[in-house]
Amino acid sequence: MIFTHDTTRLLLLAGLSFSYAGVCLAPWLRARTKRRAAAAAKAALAGNPAWLVAYASQTGNAEELATQTAHSLQLAGIAVRVCALAELTAQELQQAERALFLVSTYGEGDAPDNAAAFIGRLMTGELALPQLHYGVLALGDRSYSQFCGFGRALDAWLAGQGASPLFERIEVDRSASAAIGAWFQQLSHLAGTSDAPDWSAPAFDDWRLLERRLLNPGSAGGPIYHVELAPASGILPAWQSGDLVQLAAPADPSKPREYSIASIPQEGRVHLLVRQHSHPDGSLGVASGWLTQAAQPGQLVQLRVRQHRRFRLEDNAGRPLILIGNGSGIAGLRGHLKSRILAGQRRNWLLFGERNAAHDAHYHEELQRWHASGELPRLDLVFSRDQEQRLYVQDRLRGNADEVLQWLAQGAAIYICGSLAGMAGGVDQALEEILGRPALDALAAQGRYRRDVY
Repeated sequence: MIFTHDTTRLLLLAGLSFSYAGVCLAPWLRARTKRRAAAAAKAALAGNPAWLVAYASQTGNAEELATQTAHSLQLAGIAVRVCALAELTAQELQQAERALFLVSTYGEGDAPDNAAAFIGRLMTGELALPQLHYGVLALGDRSYSQFCGFGRALDAWLAGQGASPLFERIEVDRSASAAIGAWFQQLSHLAGTSDAPDWSAPAFDDWRLLERRLLNPGSAGGPIYHVELAPASGILPAWQSGDLVQLAAPADPSKPREYSIASIPQEGRVHLLVRQHSHPDGSLGVASGWLTQAAQPGQLVQLRVRQHRRFRLEDNAGRPLILIGNGSGIAGLRGHLKSRILAGQRRNWLLFGERNAAHDAHYHEELQRWHASGELPRLDLVFSRDQEQRLYVQDRLRGNADEVLQWLAQGAAIYICGSLAGMAGGVDQALEEILGRPALDALAAQGRYRRDVY
């Protein structure tokens, strides 16, 4: 063995030794971190039962739609368990609070083969399910006299056991896209208001339309209007940032539409951001068309405030906040920023995306004022069509991965508001790349990853 007193060589040898040890230790540390994050997510979700998504499929269509259904709910931060109908037990159904059933019918009302066990074990008897809220997507073929026979039978059986429907059964004739679109529209509603069955709805009250202005003249996208309303009685209800309103349009009061509140009670008014929806035939959406065009200032509308517990600040009020959104999703994020600024919380980071800066920079002056004052120290505006290569908020997120990790290490929470298709999925994928899925799931379980997407 050769010894040396050369200090330089000793330091070099020590450095190499530590480097080698670090290389060997790093994979073990990463694996341990992932195990701990996964364990934390599992423990935190233990008290938050997952939604059931159960399918009965003969040719695979219902199973594929079940997978897409689960993915849509997961993007909105809802824990989901997907399984074949035959795998469900009586105990699991009695413990479940919410379940979605996607079931096929073939022939003259016959159930798929993989539903036989469920029918034999459960549907031939009684099973008390008063706690269950459910939805049914029934697939069939109208050329048969017993169209959607099994889906109808399952729906009737669930109702007979005391379960409550989340919405009316949706029937699909040979994969008709309109009916499947209606199913995913219901999912979009549930994704934003998954606590709806537990909510005791207040009565609708008269509110007066006070102000309306177009925010994006010349935009390539649909017109977006800033709308302000106040109660006709002068008595303002309490709400928190993150909450919603339900508006009953005169043409269809039985189906209220929901909008994120973009203001706080201290302003004395409810602010909404409403994108005018146009149908293929040129007609306007029932609610958006009335709010943005037909209704005149001073006119009354039926409205009520709706708590949205899954998107409130609550335990995150004192944390640094990363707010991410696009389009009309700026409404819910604006409400949070106003609440934070009023409370003196200045650790705010907004990443917001739209088409063109010249036409779609909603609330630009307000955001720039907050940025200049230090109330919104990080402001990243991403306009997808202002350069040759399209850029989105998820791209800006990846480009700031180190800052994201730093903010999260300091206890930050992430709030996302905007489109479920495209933005929410892209942001979720970017965060998974930055953090890893176990760590992201752990954030969701801790209530530090919240989404209001539609």
